[in-house]
Amino acid sequence: MQKILVVEDDFDIQELLQNFLQEAGYEVAVANDGVEAISIFTSVKFDLILLDIMLPKIDGFTVCELIRKQSQIPIMMLTALNGEEEQIRGLDLQVDDYITKPFSMPVLVRKIAAVLRRSYRMQDDEHQTICYQNLILDLDSYTAVIDGKGYELTQREFEVLRELLINQGRIMTRQNLLDKLWRYDFYGDERVVDTHIKNLRKKLGIDFIQTIRGVGYKIDKEN
Repeated sequence: MQKILVVEDDFDIQELLQNFLQEAGYEVAVANDGVEAISIFTSVKFDLILLDIMLPKIDGFTVCELIRKQSQIPIMMLTALNGEEEQIRGLDLQVDDYITKPFSMPVLVRKIAAVLRRSYRMQDDEHQTICYQNLILDLDSYTAVIDGKGYELTQREFEVLRELLINQGRIMTRQNLLDKLWRYDFYGDERVVDTHIKNLRKKLGIDFIQTIRGVGYKIDKEN
């Protein structure tokens, strides 16, 4: 049974989430504040975290940042903060989805299932790599190696880079990438693609992802 950690200080919402997710077949643990969330996370193996932002003691952004230093576990933020600045900050912290309150419980459960499917999609596949210049993309471990140094990528960063490499020489529009990777569980802005590209460039120090202004992105075909 897959385990979900719900970090939410509103007890009514916490109870609603716990009951609904248990009925959907998940094992659920709850935390009431950021400190408790970190403590539980470090002692139990989870498959996904539902994380509120406005928490006592340590806010959700800080919790996310601390977790990301040691794990790429899928994190979905649930919050009443629906401003662009908060959403961009969440994306910069490499969350897998950002859901604003109020939300539909059936839609939330579908989104959780979609994120978990993506998380485990590669586990049973045959070990494969894609090589480009000094980059080796490991399709089994979801990691990138450049000049012998390994880099951990978020699931979405990895998938964006993989699609660009598979389609070398072709322009991939933002909508191409959204349709292929986010599919029907995405309801946000196309600029989410730009954020992942920015993170990839910064994290890997690469310059071969070209921006095609007003259209999308491209990696030239290697000779």
